[in-house]
Amino acid sequence: CRRRTQAAQAPLNAAPSPVNAENHMTLLSGIPAADPRVSAGPPAGAASSRAAVSAPAEAVEAAWPTSDSDAFPGCRAVHISREDYEDYDGRVECWDAATETAMVVREPAGVYHEHPGQRVAQMATLIALTRGTPIETFGSVDLMLRNERGERRRVLEADQTVYLRPEGDRPPGQYIVVGEDILPDVIVEVDNTTDVRRGKLALYESWGLPEVWVEVPDLSSPSRPANLKPGLTIHVLHADGAYRESAESRAFPGWTASEIHQAMNEPTLSIETMAVLHRVGRALREQDGPRAGDAPFSVGCARKAVPRGGRKDAPPGGRKDAPSNGPCSAAGRGAASAPRPRKGWPR
Repeated sequence: CRRRTQAAQAPLNAAPSPVNAENHMTLLSGIPAADPRVSAGPPAGAASSRAAVSAPAEAVEAAWPTSDSDAFPGCRAVHISREDYEDYDGRVECWDAATETAMVVREPAGVYHEHPGQRVAQMATLIALTRGTPIETFGSVDLMLRNERGERRRVLEADQTVYLRPEGDRPPGQYIVVGEDILPDVIVEVDNTTDVRRGKLALYESWGLPEVWVEVPDLSSPSRPANLKPGLTIHVLHADGAYRESAESRAFPGWTASEIHQAMNEPTLSIETMAVLHRVGRALREQDGPRAGDAPFSVGCARKAVPRGGRKDAPPGGRKDAPSNGPCSAAGRGAASAPRPRKGWPR
């Protein structure tokens, strides 16, 4: 969820609309009256060059929730017009233009909710240093379906979005448009006072998001639902279009749910977690192929590790006993090469 600038709001039952009532059965059926085919995201496991594809309307039009009691625990239904949506200041889980309904989180954002998503961004940067090519996180961004006029029709807001190959996959605009843009490799949802398994996860599934991490932090707010237990669950999309729980990430090879959860909840990253991040970075590097070290990110990282011309007091080839400051290091004086682990960096 993300916060917006202040705007007026009204309870859902305060401003009924003829258009809303007219479309009520259409929304419940999941099949729109017009627009017989709606774009969906790319298939699971597709490469970075994947293109957005189309799917039947019923595959992407999961019945939109009309009540906050079941599908969105910890939220309330709020009437927000299309004009007011851009300026709304609440934590929004989803919004529908036809009913002008937003599911708004009841409790304000706090440290317990925000910390895991920020930690993912930090770890992605460290993994990228070992991998040799960048990984981008864009935080809470609108994922939306457009209508035939190019306007927002439905919106979901995640807590964190991760792109493994931002050079080619990064969305060109301010938002991620389902069916037009490449979808994130990983979506992160933090359930502190909410439970995305009840409704939002099915919507992600219908839109073709390839991998969703649902994190329940160790530190809990008093209003957390009793059935939520600390831990991280990885949901991976399969060829049949359905999510299945996985013990490890498909986007980050070998990174297990328990390792991710531990890293998200540590006060500071431990030596054990740093070793895991290095391992995952090496696995991604091997997956990328032998030319990964030739990427500008990797070469630039190596150049910055040693001053121009090298240290005047350093012996040729560098000190043998010098500890490494991390995975980004040069192989020799002033050399531009792929990141290479040294002593002090876990292998």
